Amino acid sequence: VQLQASGGGVVQNGGSLRLSCGASGPTRTTAAMGWFRQAPGKEREFVASTTWGGNVVYADSVKGRFRIFRDNGKIAVILEMNSLKPEDTGVYYCAVTNQRSAHYAGSAAGYDYWGQGTQVTVSS
Repeated sequence: VQLQASGGGVVQNGGSLRLSCGASGPTRTTAAMGWFRQAPGKEREFVASTTWGGNVVYADSVKGRFRIFRDNGKIAVILEMNSLKPEDTGVYYCAVTNQRSAHYAGSAAGYDYWGQGTQVTVSS
């Protein structure tokens, strides 16, 4: 499975950005797609994920500000990020898992395939 992420960039505090990620290859056994982020000097952390059927999970830090959804029935996901804060800055990675348990747990260790990162910078 190959993942291609796009979006990201530089935005001011309170602004919005949209990330997208598409998957190709043998995706039939995949269960969910998620986004993780990593700030400099910090560990990679869970942001949000969705199953292909629309069950979503969010990190507490982004609830009410971010929205994740499947892109028009494709094997692709969009992450809409609103009310961005400087602490949202980091490299954002999309990933796919074959295990619904990893989706519910928000566990990076349970994700099987990863895309390249895309930088999100929120200036104060």
